[in-house]
Amino acid sequence: MIDFYQLFGQLISLLIVGILLLLLVSLFLGRMLLRSDRLIFPRLLLVTVNLFYGPFKQLAGILGLDESIVDQIGVEVRNKINREKFDNIKAEDKLLILPHCLRHPKCEAPLEPSGLQCKNCKKCVIGILKKKAEEIGYRVFIIPGSTFLKRIIKENKFKSVLGVACYQDLNMAMMKLSKFTPQGVPLLKDGCYKTKVDVSMVLEKMGIKKPRRIRLECGADQRWTSK
Repeated sequence: MIDFYQLFGQLISLLIVGILLLLLVSLFLGRMLLRSDRLIFPRLLLVTVNLFYGPFKQLAGILGLDESIVDQIGVEVRNKINREKFDNIKAEDKLLILPHCLRHPKCEAPLEPSGLQCKNCKKCVIGILKKKAEEIGYRVFIIPGSTFLKRIIKENKFKSVLGVACYQDLNMAMMKLSKFTPQGVPLLKDGCYKTKVDVSMVLEKMGIKKPRRIRLECGADQRWTSK
């Protein structure tokens, strides 16, 4: 009986060491991806982020890193491995999901079960993105939280999704929507109020070329062409 417990303890110790090594290797590979845009062993990274999300964040914190690096890794890995398939799906089969925190402080758009109903007042980037996305066939939803996302997924037929959110929300959403080959664009400034996003990056994900002279101010008159 003593030998059994000793063996069991040794197995547990080996398991802990193995998981720790997995986390360290994944953190190294993830930082390589974020710093030099080199993706190595993507499936290993996804397994680590998906199965050991909490411990992975704790390890990053212990090593003096921002815990959000785990969400950054998850988002960037999925963007890389899904991009080709995403680009080959028709715009009519895609959704664009935007966070309501991008709206103008004086936004008067009503909130309905499907999300915020943008009036295209041109006071914020939501109107720009919505207009360009719908012109090429996307269905656009502006939502305040995950409850709305669940409803949208349940009530709509689609093959892929492009989302904008803070890194943590984006990673969680892309994890849940993994079968829809998601693409994500992180907010430049997150929070619940006056957030910002790189408009050019969102449009590029949609396959819309940026103009030579870019103006990203709210309500700016911009000319864009699709690929």
